Amino acid sequence: MSALAAGAGADAHTLDLAHAPLPAEEVVAGAPTTGSVALATIGDVEVGIWEMTPGTASDTEADEVFVVLSGRAVISFVSPALPDLEVGPGSVVRLAEGMQTVWTVTETLRKVYVA
Repeated sequence: MSALAAGAGADAHTLDLAHAPLPAEEVVAGAPTTGSVALATIGDVEVGIWEMTPGTASDTEADEVFVVLSGRAVISFVSPALPDLEVGPGSVVRLAEGMQTVWTVTETLRKVYVA
């Protein structure tokens, strides 16, 4: 699936995502993979599903809000330095463009993002 047509629906929990390994320079521990699909673009805003398997990886964030559907992780904020954030099903998180984070995923994490 590459887009969700107007008037159509999809099950965000079971939607098939093609996974790929993360770039080696982003992997801190383990061998995490990620998969995603953009469901819609509304104006300049993209809505999609993103998933990461267990492991630890660094990231530079986009401006987004997301809701965790399943799984568990701890997001550590490198810059700006903020307290770690534990996330799980139902968590709603706001990230700002340029934030440097480290994600430690303990159970495959799936989220709906708006960016």
